Amino acid sequence: MEILLSTYNTFLVVMAIVALFVFIALYFFEAGYGYLFDKRYGPPVPNKLGWILMESPVFVMMCILWALSERQWEVVPLTLFAMFQFHYFQRSFIFPMLMRGNSKMPLGIVLMGMVFNTLNACMQGGWICDFAPQDYYANWFDKPFIYIGFAVFVIGMFINWQADYIIRHLRKEGDTRHYIPKGGMFRYVSSANYFGEIVEWTGFAIASWSWAGVVFVWWTFANLAPRSASLYKRYEREFGEEFTSLGRKRIIPFIY
Repeated sequence: MEILLSTYNTFLVVMAIVALFVFIALYFFEAGYGYLFDKRYGPPVPNKLGWILMESPVFVMMCILWALSERQWEVVPLTLFAMFQFHYFQRSFIFPMLMRGNSKMPLGIVLMGMVFNTLNACMQGGWICDFAPQDYYANWFDKPFIYIGFAVFVIGMFINWQADYIIRHLRKEGDTRHYIPKGGMFRYVSSANYFGEIVEWTGFAIASWSWAGVVFVWWTFANLAPRSASLYKRYEREFGEEFTSLGRKRIIPFIY
């Protein structure tokens, strides 16, 4: 068990370091999907299928890790598992079905997403299901972490879902033009959906009070902050003063 724990801790360190390289690289190479679609990342696949293939591995892998765990009915690990899986069930199977239009996603982006999500399941599931010390979550409901974390998680999820709703309803059926999202947290940032996701996983990290959760928040920021900068530039080019006059930040209200 000590060897496995040591390997797991090394895995977390490696993932954190890789995230740093990803963070830097994405300021030079845009992740070419959605509004920034780029066919250099591989042949296009339908957006709905791409999202299901990309997001579902983390849901499936977490189910496997939970089923194999001796802690599956302990209250705190089960609560954290439920929080995580609630997000990814929505992201894997409901969110894609709500998508409108016939947009495409490059296969390369799908494959990279599948790899990261599988590794992330190993990070979060490894901690929750196996590597947290046996008494780590003893009397956890007598401590503030789970309550603060859960509240932040729910707030982030609401921001994320609201932003997704606004984006989905920017166009009427058959309309292919681009529009500036407005309302909700889009009043403050151009990538409100990404801000919501960062808030959500910050809440999860607080609730779990784990390095695995921290590394996931870091990965989320490292992936989405550069993308929000790319989207901001695209909005500037396409809409000019109409967009810049709104005075929005990229992803963190009033800061960045």
